[in-house]
Amino acid sequence: MSATNKYDRLRLVLLLGAFSALGPLTIDMYLPSFPEITADFGTEASLVQLSLTACLIGLGLGQLIMGPLSDVHGRRKPVIISLILYLVASFVCAISPNIYCFIAARFVQGFAASAGIVISRAIVRDVYSGTELTKFFALLMLVNNLFPMIAPMAGSGVISFTTWVGVFIALSIVGLLLAILATANLKETLPAEKRVSGNFGELLAGIGALLKDRQFIGYALAQGIMIGGVFAYVSGTPFVYQNIYGASPQLFALLFASNGISLIIGSQAVGRFSRTFSERKFVILGLLMAVTASFAALIVILLQGPLWALVIPLFFFVASIGMTATASFVLAMGSQSERAGSASALLGLLPFVIGAVTSPLVGVAGEYSAVPMGMIILSTSLLALIAFFGLAQKSRAKLANDILASKVTH
Repeated sequence: MSATNKYDRLRLVLLLGAFSALGPLTIDMYLPSFPEITADFGTEASLVQLSLTACLIGLGLGQLIMGPLSDVHGRRKPVIISLILYLVASFVCAISPNIYCFIAARFVQGFAASAGIVISRAIVRDVYSGTELTKFFALLMLVNNLFPMIAPMAGSGVISFTTWVGVFIALSIVGLLLAILATANLKETLPAEKRVSGNFGELLAGIGALLKDRQFIGYALAQGIMIGGVFAYVSGTPFVYQNIYGASPQLFALLFASNGISLIIGSQAVGRFSRTFSERKFVILGLLMAVTASFAALIVILLQGPLWALVIPLFFFVASIGMTATASFVLAMGSQSERAGSASALLGLLPFVIGAVTSPLVGVAGEYSAVPMGMIILSTSLLALIAFFGLAQKSRAKLANDILASKVTH
């Protein structure tokens, strides 16, 4: 695949952005429907949040499977097959007779959507390296981060004239369109001579080698734990904003979309200043910002402050995710070329596994308490900071120098 001119670059980023957008669309588009789904199935909020957990488990497990498979069979075929499966699973969600069938279908939907996320990242590593990898991934994040803004607004728009079922009919149509787009436009980026053996033992050995790479795991945990905290925010805000603060589905969608802007700001800062400010420094800055913002959000929650006082620190918290996720991905993938699919799978797996744990926990105190959400996002920010400093740093002296350099630069 040629990536030497601006047209090819733009076409590639839009194509990969569309595939990886299935993740945020699948997660975010039905969020404004949480209260309606709860009432329609006659169930509890925790079970509806469990449908998000099931989706996140599917997204994580699917990446762990589809990433290594793409190292064996190439990138194109697994993407197309998964998109067809996504279409079917989305339709099953729409016609589910009860909450348990719905949860199961959400798992399959997440599993199918995972291929678009993990393989699109592997394709980026196939085509780019070095500073160009940073710039292109930041550009991909720009496209991808538009969907957390669009998805809740699209979902609230759909349920304004139909029920939550219409959301999943719309996702079925998206799956169909993307399957057609992939068949017509996606070219293979991993030639047969560069693929790994399909031997299961060799695949496990490759994953094992990645797990033993201290710095790779440090970057992966920093990214994964931070994004896992975001899923607590994603699962909790529909109830916090609408039930506690009385926001309408439309206002919730607008507030949620504003944080899509903060994601874009964070990720684009990495791409824009990649030549003058190292990715490692961006990770440090992002982690420190996350701890500060999440602590401020928890204080507002404990003091029962107004809505605007909560929205502001959450804006900066999500901005730190855009910064940390982009920079840590580039650092983790920079040394991985032979097993880009497996590396991308591990990077993608951790956020969804952690998110699957944090998402239902935000509802343990009921639909009218935001305290669990605040505690979880602060805890994950601190854990990500510890993981990065403990694993990804070569020495304490190097850590001190990086922190000092980060402060001096800013």
